[in-house]
Amino acid sequence: MNKRLLTTITVIVAFLAVAFIVTSQPTSKKNATSYVPTVGILQLVTHPALDQIHKGVVDGLKSEGYSGKKIKIDYQNAQADQSNLKTMSQKFANENADLTIGIATPAALSLAKTADGNTPVILAGITDPAGSGLVKTTKRPGRNITGVSGDSPLQQHLNVIKQVVPKAKTLGIIYTTSDHGGEYNAKNMEKIAKNAGYNVKMYTISTTNDMQQIAETMASQVDVVYAPQDNGVASAMKTLINVTNQDKIPVIPAVDTMVKDGGIATMSVSQYNIGYQAGIMAGKVLKGKSTATYSVKTITEGDMTINLKQAKLLGLTLPKSMVHEAETKGEVFK
Repeated sequence: MNKRLLTTITVIVAFLAVAFIVTSQPTSKKNATSYVPTVGILQLVTHPALDQIHKGVVDGLKSEGYSGKKIKIDYQNAQADQSNLKTMSQKFANENADLTIGIATPAALSLAKTADGNTPVILAGITDPAGSGLVKTTKRPGRNITGVSGDSPLQQHLNVIKQVVPKAKTLGIIYTTSDHGGEYNAKNMEKIAKNAGYNVKMYTISTTNDMQQIAETMASQVDVVYAPQDNGVASAMKTLINVTNQDKIPVIPAVDTMVKDGGIATMSVSQYNIGYQAGIMAGKVLKGKSTATYSVKTITEGDMTINLKQAKLLGLTLPKSMVHEAETKGEVFK
């Protein structure tokens, strides 16, 4: 074998060896420009408020450049079934989703448990995320979870109650026992209302199936009802209204979608905006921002929302200032 042939063979072998080493090195698919991330969105149940959050999430992701062929979104709705939450969360894990988004506290808790400190989880519409154990603090969440909290402006809600039913003395508050956010809001409103001089009666449901019976009892004992930001109550809002209407008891709910379903009025935090901000945060995390130091965003500013048709049905005349505020800055259902 002559020297030239030997040199040629040596060069070829060396080239093949280098090529093997290079192609054997793992590449970061997330850093590749052509990589399409998978985002799992888990929603607790279908009702207008959570549906608005979902829409906002998708639009928020879009604003960060994640839409169409640039993202794969796997949307799952548990329909208030705990076993579905677990199964759907595991589905995302099996698919190696790059990030998951939980709409409502039970959905977020399920995703957090499945992620086990690894895959980023974005909260969308969570009340009291620190109290529910999802983050260490809202300022520095720690590890893999952050997102958006939509805290109810409870003092403003109480002011609405005072304006709509100025002579009311007994306030009924209803919430779902399995909804941490609902219980949190209900008990905080209880304290505020008692300090304001109201006689407060608390009522609970375990599932939406309980609403008819509990609402009938409540309507016979109170002057006005407060329906907090609670997924179970929101899902059964029409049942609640059907019962309270019979006794001409006004219901002051926490969000605009519940006013649309028969509530009288509220100062409502935009559920769509909560979702939109969560979508933006998700987009930034996909681009590399650390969840551990990405502060939870809390939205508390509300807009006046009124239901004139419902007020007329119950024989209530809303203050002109409230109607004007809703017409100019908020929303009016007629």
